Amino acid sequence: MITKMDKYSFIVFHSDLTPFLESLQGLGMVDITRDNKAVDTRSKELFDLSIRYNRIIKKLKSTIVESSDGDSSVKKSEESYFNEFSDLELLEKAELSFLNKEQWEQEGEQLRRELYDSSVWGALHKEDLEKIAALGYKIHLFSVSEKSFKPQWEQDYAIHILNEINGKIYFIILSYKDEEFQFEIPESKQPSMSFDIVEEKIAELKIRTEQNNTLITSLTGEIERLEIEAKKVGSDLDLYLAGAASLKEAEDTIAVLTGFAPSDNKDVVREFLDNEQIYYLTEDAVKEDNPPIKLKNGFFSRLYEPIGDLYMLPKYGETDLTPYFAPFYMLFFGLCLGDMGYGLVLLIGAGLAKLKFPKFRSYLTLVQFLGLGAVLMALLPGVIFGAKLQDIFHLPVSVNELFFSDLKMFWFAIIFGLVQIVFARMLNAVTSIIKNGWQYGMHNIGWSIVIIWAAFKYASTMVPELIIPAFANYIAIAGALLILFFSEVKGNILVRLAKGGLAFYDITSIFGDMLSYIRLFGLGTAGAILGMVVNSVAMSMVGIPYLGWLFAGIMLLVGHIAVLALSSLGAFVHPMRLTFVEFYKNASFSGGGRAFRPLVKDKE
Repeated sequence: MITKMDKYSFIVFHSDLTPFLESLQGLGMVDITRDNKAVDTRSKELFDLSIRYNRIIKKLKSTIVESSDGDSSVKKSEESYFNEFSDLELLEKAELSFLNKEQWEQEGEQLRRELYDSSVWGALHKEDLEKIAALGYKIHLFSVSEKSFKPQWEQDYAIHILNEINGKIYFIILSYKDEEFQFEIPESKQPSMSFDIVEEKIAELKIRTEQNNTLITSLTGEIERLEIEAKKVGSDLDLYLAGAASLKEAEDTIAVLTGFAPSDNKDVVREFLDNEQIYYLTEDAVKEDNPPIKLKNGFFSRLYEPIGDLYMLPKYGETDLTPYFAPFYMLFFGLCLGDMGYGLVLLIGAGLAKLKFPKFRSYLTLVQFLGLGAVLMALLPGVIFGAKLQDIFHLPVSVNELFFSDLKMFWFAIIFGLVQIVFARMLNAVTSIIKNGWQYGMHNIGWSIVIIWAAFKYASTMVPELIIPAFANYIAIAGALLILFFSEVKGNILVRLAKGGLAFYDITSIFGDMLSYIRLFGLGTAGAILGMVVNSVAMSMVGIPYLGWLFAGIMLLVGHIAVLALSSLGAFVHPMRLTFVEFYKNASFSGGGRAFRPLVKDKE
């Protein structure tokens, strides 16, 4: 399957570009392209506006995540109120609300500190202090531990104890303004406000904060509206930058970059970009963006991805055919190799090679599966190292009858090819129905019905015991009607019928495709014959005096290695041809995707 991609649009000032790209290399998850555009007043305005919209959207979404109740009743009650605002006014309203939230949170922290500092002194109102000052006195505040407080101070100074708390005594001393005052402990700082006034301010701030939080909660209902406007501003910026005719000096440019990263890595990439403090927009990639292709398949199918890459990658949004051609390819390879002995050599040899070359483990595992396919397919005719099992061992007649003759292998190759063609057509039908609608898959279902019916109809002429029931003919007619009416799904009925009639000419292409699978039989038979020739030549050398068995052994070893190499080459190439031409064509594969190549640091 094709990994889902996210599209990232970046705008980076020239001075920040190199550090940003180096950071992306370290992340190693983003496939990126770049373009330079001029910066002027208009682009800066759009750039700043885009940043403002996306910052507010991100903050509002964070508010939803942080909310514990998820109540939406306030959003509904405020809906008509926000409709009175333009998009820009709504943005400014949201910005002001978050600005107030930040400022009032800081103010609240400051008031709580002041409350702690002033509460120990009790009520020290500014008016009372001014009255004392008008009488000619000056107030001095002190705090000291109970153990350090000296009773003598109460006799020597005009002391008034304000509070005793947590083992400390808080008191004031009055002195005449004109007198020089000195005391043996440092004087405490006078609080800016009386604690009861601070409490009143905290209560007022709490009311304002709750009202502002309610407003922010209400604004979360406008996220979709803000996102629509943010996309519009982003599009306007892209359009404007695309139309910029000239570049200014390098230090006066910005880099407009488009990047793609797998959706599975969304959280990691966004956290990285947020830490980089780079302006970016993100959205789901669509096929019009031509995102890079990263395949994501299971263990077995992943082994065959390098084979698919030899042709071309699918386009984004297209079906990845790797999981579907993989089992066919393995068995086709086995048919072309045509020898159990050669399959065992590949299976065991690749297994041993894994111990020596761990870096090529995936390729060697692929070779093992191809060898397994050769063992399974060559078991049908019973060929091992150019000899037939029924000739080597004395097997019961009932067992010998299970092995396929050359004629049966011929028909088996054709039938196997028809199975792949029908499978490709049905796969095409299912994916077309899912993506475009039920009408778009009907003609391929019709072709599948007609191909199966024609195959059984021909087989019944070769095998008298095979009787086709009468209702099968009606099913075939229904399949033909599907081809006639749904080969073209647009236009009036006459146009559709005309194109449906012309579509029946495709039967010649299907017949040609079917004949292409004869190569499976031909290559397998040729390999078996070459192995048999090697055995025959080797056995003729046995009669050579003294060294006959040595020459025969060398001939068997060298001859079968040569046949294995030659047969493996054909077995690798021709199933690939059947996959890329017959299977891909019947599955309506278009391809043309580009590989996902993220920025990564070179590994030393």
